[in-house]
Amino acid sequence: MTDAVSHDLQILWDYMRLDMAPEPADVIAAFGCYDEQIPLRAAELWKQGLAPAVVFSGGLGRNTQGLFQRSEAERFAAIAVKAGLPESTILLESRSSNSAENFLFTQALLAERNIPARTILAVHKPYMERRVYAAAAVYWPQARFIVTSPQVTAEQHIRAARAAGMTERGVIETVVGDVQRMRLYAQRGYQIPQPIPEDVWAAYERLAGAGYTGQLIK
Repeated sequence: MTDAVSHDLQILWDYMRLDMAPEPADVIAAFGCYDEQIPLRAAELWKQGLAPAVVFSGGLGRNTQGLFQRSEAERFAAIAVKAGLPESTILLESRSSNSAENFLFTQALLAERNIPARTILAVHKPYMERRVYAAAAVYWPQARFIVTSPQVTAEQHIRAARAAGMTERGVIETVVGDVQRMRLYAQRGYQIPQPIPEDVWAAYERLAGAGYTGQLIK
């Protein structure tokens, strides 16, 4: 990664993070993907007594189809159990293949189990915090969402992603794609609009212009 790419990636990374302080919630909802630090963060939050149960949500999506042999939810649950999360506290939603389905299927699962869902402590990748917050307002407006993520730097995230089977380029392309979705999905009604500062959009355009286009919607 060149210095220029690293600089622009950091701009996008900082924008997409919200740095919300975790608070007590009815449930912890951990969103599936390739990032195996998410279940560790979920287990950490449960150990802090912030919620009585953890839902791991995810089948196989755009970044894990072909990368994993079992669902994201099952994979994350196994990692969390090894980290000390009791199996009795875990719920699995293993059908979803995108963020909208993560919300809708998790909501349905909690309703089926008669588990309150007034406040949700959501856990996703650092650069997905803003997207989760914006999408929750559309797909789960009756709940209050507090969004957090593994407490890592962009460099640490890329290192862990490599260990999970991703490439550095794949991670950068995913970040670039998610920034594009901040604008595009708001236009399509999939999430509420979020202000995008000029320097953030300029960094996005530079990275896209440099060829990091693998996750862009054409």
